[in-house]
Amino acid sequence: MRIGSFEFSLRELAGSIGDFGTLFPLAIGYIVVCGMNPAGFLVMMGLANIVTGLIYKLPMPIEPKKVIAVTAIAQKWPTRLIYASGFGTGVVWLFLALTGWIQKLANHTPKSVVRGIQIALGVMLGWQGLKWIIGWQELKIMSGEWIINVILGAIAIVIVLTLRENKYAPAAVVLMVLGVAFVGIKGELLKVLKIGFELPSITTFTLQDVYQAMILAGLAQLPLTATNAVIATAALIKEYWPDKPVSERKLALNMGIMNVTTTFFGGMPMCHGSGGLAGQYYFGARTGGTNIIDGGLSARTYYPDNNGESRHDAPGGALSGLSRNCGQ
Repeated sequence: MRIGSFEFSLRELAGSIGDFGTLFPLAIGYIVVCGMNPAGFLVMMGLANIVTGLIYKLPMPIEPKKVIAVTAIAQKWPTRLIYASGFGTGVVWLFLALTGWIQKLANHTPKSVVRGIQIALGVMLGWQGLKWIIGWQELKIMSGEWIINVILGAIAIVIVLTLRENKYAPAAVVLMVLGVAFVGIKGELLKVLKIGFELPSITTFTLQDVYQAMILAGLAQLPLTATNAVIATAALIKEYWPDKPVSERKLALNMGIMNVTTTFFGGMPMCHGSGGLAGQYYFGARTGGTNIIDGGLSARTYYPDNNGESRHDAPGGALSGLSRNCGQ
């Protein structure tokens, strides 16, 4: 179904799932390890997706800021620092966008640097997929379960290569259905998922929290976001949709507004990303309908229990197919 320049189809649904390989580990870590409220986390991400899709009319992934996420999860940050880091980096992006400095930075960044970032992200996604296949993250490589993951991973890759362009059974949709079925067969589906809707609560933090979060990870996040989420993403959009370019300034402005506002309602620090865009495009995303579908699913708040069991029950082999092949 098409509504104006938006398409709502299985292909767009598959595209919306295409960046789950990069989203899942950090999202689950935020919720399970740091104790973020899934309602605020998912509702804010859903709204950000919907608004972004309506503005750009193109697929535009909404992802966790990776340096902040990894640091927060590794150090088990209290949630106030997570929200403060999103606000602090959001202010920086607003400043760079409004002053035009981000555009000057983009104009002086060599194309070789952008291509290098894209290649590195592709390698990282492929490596992440391999780790999921063998169960490395959960140390299952020493148990018999890694064999199941290898088999599932091989099947997932075959499905992706065979059905990637299929309009009636897109690869990403098939993989997600199989993944849910796998958890259901194990009898864990109702235990690890709650289905419903919950309004996010208001979250607060202090200026001291902002300062501390920026020192711990926010400042280190800025170069990665500038190169990957702004410069490399704008370059990839020009490559995929040469007649619909999006400026680096607009991307930075969008991220600034997104982070300054959503962090007061439980949203994580968010950015765009060329890796996520490549994943969405690979699996069929072509219009802003992808973001609207993704946002609608997220805002409905399908979320795991905070006990962390969902992290162990998700079939790593199936997730690996998403991550491994969009990293090609």
